[in-house]
Amino acid sequence: MLLGKHIVVGISGGIAAYKIPELIRSLVKAGAEVRVATTKNALQFVTELTLQTVSGSRVYSDVFAAINEHATEHISLPEWCDAMIVAPATANVLGKMAAGIADDALTTTIASCVARKPIIVAPAMNDKMWENPATQAAVRTIRTWQNVRVVEPDEGPLACGTTGKGRMPEIEELQEALEYALTPQTMTGQRVLITAGGTQEPIDPVRFISNYSTGKMGVALAQACARRGAEVTLVCGAVSVPVYNPFGTIRRIDALSAQAMYEACIQAWPKMSSAILCAAVADFTPAQKAEEKIKKETLGAQPSSLSLQLALPLIETQDIARALGESKRSDQKLIGFALETNDEKKNALHKMERKHLDAIILNSLRDKGAGFGVDTNVVTILQADGATTALPLQSKALISEEILRVLFS
Repeated sequence: MLLGKHIVVGISGGIAAYKIPELIRSLVKAGAEVRVATTKNALQFVTELTLQTVSGSRVYSDVFAAINEHATEHISLPEWCDAMIVAPATANVLGKMAAGIADDALTTTIASCVARKPIIVAPAMNDKMWENPATQAAVRTIRTWQNVRVVEPDEGPLACGTTGKGRMPEIEELQEALEYALTPQTMTGQRVLITAGGTQEPIDPVRFISNYSTGKMGVALAQACARRGAEVTLVCGAVSVPVYNPFGTIRRIDALSAQAMYEACIQAWPKMSSAILCAAVADFTPAQKAEEKIKKETLGAQPSSLSLQLALPLIETQDIARALGESKRSDQKLIGFALETNDEKKNALHKMERKHLDAIILNSLRDKGAGFGVDTNVVTILQADGATTALPLQSKALISEEILRVLFS
């Protein structure tokens, strides 16, 4: 997604500047080419040599420096880049942006870029400075600009030792924001329901039946849809990966059991234009949940006993895909997933037909690099109209992009 992209990273003089070399490293690792523009105060927190080393390019920090590659660096950088990110954006820089002041290397670059290229702005400062009416007014002004997206600061421990709102978001969140800015908004206006992760079916207060799903595939799909401008409702079972949501376009609902996930999906479905059911939902759940922890002694175990058998009656869970398929309107699209271990295509096609799906994503545990807990997948997209698309082994993030290209283009 960032492969071959040109990114300008703008840094102003806040303590969070020390995190930016890691952002630059992450962008370069993703295949982007990075150049850096800073205020002079930013170099009090991170050295020019560090920034030059991790980016592989000279740092633009002085409008009139003799070593600048171009006489008008603040013009050439916006012409070169595909997008710009300002992180951290201090109260001072936000005020200058809103007022159109351009009096140093960073703000002149911003002023030249803002009308032509996407800019991500990540404010970071003390909570009292963030709450300043002038700062809030500047942010409101900047939010109205077509090419600018502001990533809301996080709450948490601040450099002054207090806790409040003003922390710069994590590096992964900033990179996700850049990917959002560089992705065509082909799903704007669509509402997509996505399920992710495995369900946990309680036996007693401390035990449950579950599976190996981590939610990586479902979360990747949710973020891919959000990057394209869709409003996403993400119903999560047990998910062990973070959900990056820089602009609040993903609404997360935690539903650990199959029943809770069923109820959340049934409630959300009528308002959706499509659904991608990626969660590994249990087919069976214990008939009863014990109110107290089940102990061996209550089952008749003797201290000298070498083995103990526990019978656990199970009942079938409600079928989310079938319920949504039976209530699907003609203007809705329903996509399922099938993880198979034998007769893969036959079983997947049968599932698609009986649950009234428009498409089903088939993957097999027999494919190396596919399945639960790994960052890669191998899938085949089967559509109700007979079309088939096989996708080779690649990251789940790239698989998600391909699924959307095939089914939502």
